[in-house]
Amino acid sequence: MSVVFTCLDADTLGGVQRVTHTLAQGLAERGHEVHVVGLHRSARPFPYVESPRYHRHVVSRAARRTDGGRLARMREDRRLRRLFDTVGAGYAVMTTPAVVTRVVGLLPGTFRRIGQYHGSYDHARGCRHLAAIRRHYPDLHQAVFLSEDDAARFAEHALLPNAWTLPNPLATWPDTTSTLDAPRVLGVGRLEGVKRFDRLISAFARCGAPPPWQLHLVGDGGERERLRAHAEREGVADRVVFRGAVPAARMPEEYLGAAVVGLTSEHEGLPVVLLEAGAHGVPSVAFDVSGGVRSAGPVLVPPRDVDAFAAELGRLVGDRQERARLGAEARARAEAFRLDHVLDRWESMFAHIDR
Repeated sequence: MSVVFTCLDADTLGGVQRVTHTLAQGLAERGHEVHVVGLHRSARPFPYVESPRYHRHVVSRAARRTDGGRLARMREDRRLRRLFDTVGAGYAVMTTPAVVTRVVGLLPGTFRRIGQYHGSYDHARGCRHLAAIRRHYPDLHQAVFLSEDDAARFAEHALLPNAWTLPNPLATWPDTTSTLDAPRVLGVGRLEGVKRFDRLISAFARCGAPPPWQLHLVGDGGERERLRAHAEREGVADRVVFRGAVPAARMPEEYLGAAVVGLTSEHEGLPVVLLEAGAHGVPSVAFDVSGGVRSAGPVLVPPRDVDAFAAELGRLVGDRQERARLGAEARARAEAFRLDHVLDRWESMFAHIDR
């Protein structure tokens, strides 16, 4: 049977989209017929895979759904139903609670229904996601979460009889690792509020890293100018480098040129940046915001404690031997997230559903 991944928007730069395209390509290369569906067009499409071996579809030409009225909704529903009927049968992977709510009633009975959640239990509990998961996920064939810890908590508190754990995968596995000698701290992600790069800038300013140490931020977004101003206030404007968006094919160069990676997000599920850093032998410091973050094995710091983050960052900046030790441990841990291992787990879940 086929595998159909459905996203609100399948091509914007983001973690859900990146993981979806990585899984789609991997499953397609194993011989599965795979489709990636975006309910809405991306305003700024990001090319995740150079030569996709899967099928791609966009249901609505609108960049995001506005109140287009009942007729617009009916037209979109008809397109979705035609697409699912054309595929015929398979596994329908709905990547967020909003997609489950929107799509599950349109699926033919020939589809196995799988609902993912890319966040943590703590994040879901603090917003409307937990209510949506409680309402819609128990009736799915499988409810998929990123870590054993989060799956157990959702099973207990959302009364899910069908919780399953599937981690995010690494798209590639590097043959070489960082020397950890370059005086560079690296941050990777969208320059948006939820990523809280202002905290990473503050931690870098307070960690005692002397010149020529720099903080490089890879990514783009609406917070760029505010973050520039924040770096100025912190007195490190001349040592914070905004790199902009970097193509996926060039990201290995960024990790190979880094000595430490910092992650200061308000919330995360299982951030691929921690896995990629580990695969390249680069140690990370991160706020302890989810079971997924813990499973990636960074140096953990209490959430929102910038001073504690600065202390750990400064410890690694000042001790190359410790960087090397933690980097080797991170690479060993990242082995479990190699794409083939994660694809094996997806196929095991498919077999479990069919039993």
